Amino acid sequence: MKARALVAWNVRRIRVDRGIPQEQLAYDAGIDRSYMSGLERQSENPTIDLLDRLAETLGVHLSEFFVQPPKGAATPKTLPKGRKSARPRSKKQ
Repeated sequence: MKARALVAWNVRRIRVDRGIPQEQLAYDAGIDRSYMSGLERQSENPTIDLLDRLAETLGVHLSEFFVQPPKGAATPKTLPKGRKSARPRSKKQ
């Protein structure tokens, strides 16, 4: 697996495992959401500084982005679509 694909796979895997939406990770790391999307789609080439910020935001060591997936591992699933409401909706009567 090429380095860009490896980083994209691992960023997405860690993010999804922690239940963090792409938009939230981008905001917390101080990058644009569309750039975050491009990084996970392998269309962006992140700098070491950006990877360092993402690792810090996710609470992992930078080396986690370069871990080879097990042979035959499935692509990390996506989180459910749609925004989560900040508080539960009250039922209308």
